[in-house]
Amino acid sequence: MIQSLLVVCVGNICRSPVGEALLKRAFPEKKIWSAGLGALEGHAADANAVAVAAKHGLDLSGHVAQQIQLWMCEQADLILVMESAHVQELSARYPLTRGKVHRVGEFCPPDAAEIPDPYRKSYETFEQTHQLIETGISHWIERIRVLS
Repeated sequence: MIQSLLVVCVGNICRSPVGEALLKRAFPEKKIWSAGLGALEGHAADANAVAVAAKHGLDLSGHVAQQIQLWMCEQADLILVMESAHVQELSARYPLTRGKVHRVGEFCPPDAAEIPDPYRKSYETFEQTHQLIETGISHWIERIRVLS
């Protein structure tokens, strides 16, 4: 049974806050949080991420970036990341994550399986990234409902 979910990207200001918000909307009863592999600790979500998320009915205004920690990996039943490199990095840093780390886009077509970092790019890039995350998370929501 999946009761706790961790969403991970690099800075924890662009992609993972969106994944976290989408999962929280779908599963308000579960423990869901996000973190970064190289987090911009203490920073708010990127302004473009906030604007695009708001357009899609999500509120990222209270987000504060945090660095991934061992306890997060221990507590999470499922860890969702944005890129294959993140799976490899988490497995190397925290071997206990093997088997519970998956890409957000894992069940998407190959051209949408990797979700590139929109940091310091255009609003349109953030919109495209948001769409990829939303599509990937929607597949996970279905699977989590079956497993829960």
